[in-house]
Amino acid sequence: MNAGGMSNIVDDFPYWAWYADSVKKCQEGLRGSIQILRGLSLCREEVKCMPRKPKRPCSFPGCPKLTEGRFCEEHGKQENRRYEKYDRDPAVRRRYGRAWKRIRDRYAAKHPFCEECYKKGLLHPMEEVHHRLPLAEGGTHDEGNLVSLCQSCHARIHAERGDRWNKH
Repeated sequence: MNAGGMSNIVDDFPYWAWYADSVKKCQEGLRGSIQILRGLSLCREEVKCMPRKPKRPCSFPGCPKLTEGRFCEEHGKQENRRYEKYDRDPAVRRRYGRAWKRIRDRYAAKHPFCEECYKKGLLHPMEEVHHRLPLAEGGTHDEGNLVSLCQSCHARIHAERGDRWNKH
């Protein structure tokens, strides 16, 4: 009981320390021994992690391999080669020559982490150097127009723009 004559739930609840420790373990990704049902009601059951999305067959005709993405690893590479050859603008090859590789490497050395993830407080190594304003729309290779990104942020930006996947 506290000074006002009211019972404090923390004092009256004998499992509070156990509960806090179990919640901490669950947050760390370990399997705890409790499951929160509602409010402070507890159940001494094993916490089940969410199952992963089931794998699906590769989208390449006749390929029976199961994959988490659209294509299996082998056919994903083939699809990227096909895209580069037939769907991508041929002028792109002229814009991304040896000079671009030097500029990209210099920028990557100065910015080793994904700048989008860094804004969120995460440190992911950079995998791509991206043009904020694409070269096809009048952008340049100047450092002010570049941003270092991890692969998932780079794919998200292009998906939002509709550059590659929403064309067809």
